[in-house]
Amino acid sequence: MEEQVKLDLIVKLCDTLNAKRIGYCHWKSNTFLHRSASGENDLDLLVSRIHAQKFTEILYDFGFKESLLPGEEELPGVRDYYGYDQKTGKMIHVHAHFQLILGNDLSKNYRLPLEQVYLQSSIQQDLFRVPACEFELVVLVIRMVLKHSTWDSILMRHGQLSSSERHELIDLSTEETVAKVHTVLLHLPNISQALFGLCLQSIQPDCPYWLRIKAGEQLQKALRSCARRPHGIDIILKLARRVWQPILRRGFKYARKSSFANGGLLITIVGGDGAGKTTVIDELYKWLSEKHEVKKLHMGKPVWSWVTTFIRGILKIGTLLRLYPFEGDVYEESLQAHGTPWFIRAVCTARDRYLTYIEARKFSSNGNLVLCDRYSFPGFMKMDGPQCEDALAGSKNTNWLLQFLVNKEKSYYQQIRLPDLLIVLKVDPEIAVQRKVEETETSVRARSSEVWGLDWKKLSAFEVDANRSREDALSEVKAIVWEHL
Repeated sequence: MEEQVKLDLIVKLCDTLNAKRIGYCHWKSNTFLHRSASGENDLDLLVSRIHAQKFTEILYDFGFKESLLPGEEELPGVRDYYGYDQKTGKMIHVHAHFQLILGNDLSKNYRLPLEQVYLQSSIQQDLFRVPACEFELVVLVIRMVLKHSTWDSILMRHGQLSSSERHELIDLSTEETVAKVHTVLLHLPNISQALFGLCLQSIQPDCPYWLRIKAGEQLQKALRSCARRPHGIDIILKLARRVWQPILRRGFKYARKSSFANGGLLITIVGGDGAGKTTVIDELYKWLSEKHEVKKLHMGKPVWSWVTTFIRGILKIGTLLRLYPFEGDVYEESLQAHGTPWFIRAVCTARDRYLTYIEARKFSSNGNLVLCDRYSFPGFMKMDGPQCEDALAGSKNTNWLLQFLVNKEKSYYQQIRLPDLLIVLKVDPEIAVQRKVEETETSVRARSSEVWGLDWKKLSAFEVDANRSREDALSEVKAIVWEHL
């Protein structure tokens, strides 16, 4: 049998929890512990409240970051942490429970006061501490009935156990384990042996609906003292979320995700052509956006505002009528002095970059992450900074309109401040020319030379050697980003 993969970070975490004698156990889905060890599944850990501070200190020591769920999804006594295993590039989710909160996925309305005895029953296995099988079976049955055997769950088409839940139930429902269930029920006086038997029967395949609904109603009545909200309100809440959430996801393409507890971050990736900016940003987005709110923006080529669209449309007509020539890349040496249309386009670009900056700041200030491709550094880098002043200095024809456009462009760039985290991908200009064959050597070499020659320490930037393979550069970028989240 092939040896199961265990991530180094998870192994070190579990070893440290044991060495520090932290009261914890992996409290559910222990049939699939190999998936937890490999980072494929979340680590669902029940932690003793008296060890909560030490537990979180250990997580922080290993570089874990606390994450906050959207307000309506937050649960009392449940916290989320994410760690980064640099060797594999995987993100590890620790779902830390200081209380046993469970129920239907849409509401999690019940807290079982079993935490202390649940932890006391746990034993050390290969990697994780796990509860005694009879404790895990009782909690699993209660979870499954609340999740799948109530009339509202059946009505909302949540009435069937998943294949993994079915596998877990079969794995735990041995004669030996079922025979020990009465010792657990002593700690849940409202749940009798007969009621537990009914609940276990209700989640078996082909159990009639009337029996399942009966078990669900009786269990919810028995757990009334453990409910977070009244039964009727809970049903209304579940039904409302069942309707509203699909509308948001499918109709508006919107699904709220977590945010990091330390707040949002405006992350900027800059570099010359061929440095791999787009690849790095795409990989960072894929890595971070699965669980967290992340937005990609491009300041080098900002989305046109309606004002820009209107103005450039008029200018395009002038170009087509040959009222003035097209003027493009500022790095092309063959270009002559720029005319008024060029200045107008430059101001439009400056305005759109400023609006992109405002959008990035608003999004990150609300606790989210922004990944910005290129950036504007007035007085530092020509590529994405002010253009008009230098062009005016080299022009033979100056007038009040051109001076106005110069000042307007400068005012937009002056309002753009440094990002929270600046990462520079530095690639040798000659390597950049070899990588970026679809563009002219002149512009590629000029842009790469500019990035290569600047002293980025003045901007407190993190420089990454992009001459290496993209995998190595990406790994270093991920480590830098994770450290600052």
